[in-house]
Amino acid sequence: MRALLVSALFVLAFAVPAFAVGLEEEEAAPQQILIGLDLSKSNPLVEDPAYAARVARRLGEEISALPVRSRVMVRTFGVYDASSNPLKIDQVISARARPEEVASGIETLVANLPRLVEEGKLSSQMMTYISAFLGTMSQSLDCAAMPTRVILLTDGAEDSDLVKLKRSGTSMPAPDTALYQGCDELVMLGLGQGFNDPATTERFRETWGAWAEAAGFKRFTGLYDW
Repeated sequence: MRALLVSALFVLAFAVPAFAVGLEEEEAAPQQILIGLDLSKSNPLVEDPAYAARVARRLGEEISALPVRSRVMVRTFGVYDASSNPLKIDQVISARARPEEVASGIETLVANLPRLVEEGKLSSQMMTYISAFLGTMSQSLDCAAMPTRVILLTDGAEDSDLVKLKRSGTSMPAPDTALYQGCDELVMLGLGQGFNDPATTERFRETWGAWAEAAGFKRFTGLYDW
């Protein structure tokens, strides 16, 4: 039932009329973007409406610039339990699903995350399996097929059976394999948010930068603010 309630929020956002597609859009190379929404309690995204709105605007700018035939995937993560993360959006940019319309729908979702959590339509979570989420989703992405970016709206604080990254002196072990070989970029928006400590933000950035390189990403971007 919860999955149905959340899915219903996007019906109107994506039911858009067809428009003519310009030649320049047809010729632009499509891209693939995976968006991960961190619903763990440590992430201000689940409880701060002003912050959620700001992150949503930044994400909307990314999506609205996508060319036709681009693929957008949205997933939530936190605990390592698929039943706790039922939200799944898969959208291909087309004449019937214009980039600005897709951007608007996803921007609305992200901006309303605090309200959805408060109303019980989504659940905030007690653990943060970032690396496990990335490992799972790597099986759904083909970085050789098109330029691929992974954008995580997360504070970067892995809190799992693998490691408690918020503890001083800890870091992420490298992934076993190059899960994302050839993928363009791993982006973390909100890295270190909620900790209010520049040293923690920098440690998270260095740790995830090393992890991203070992996983095969060409670039890593970790933004505390923007």
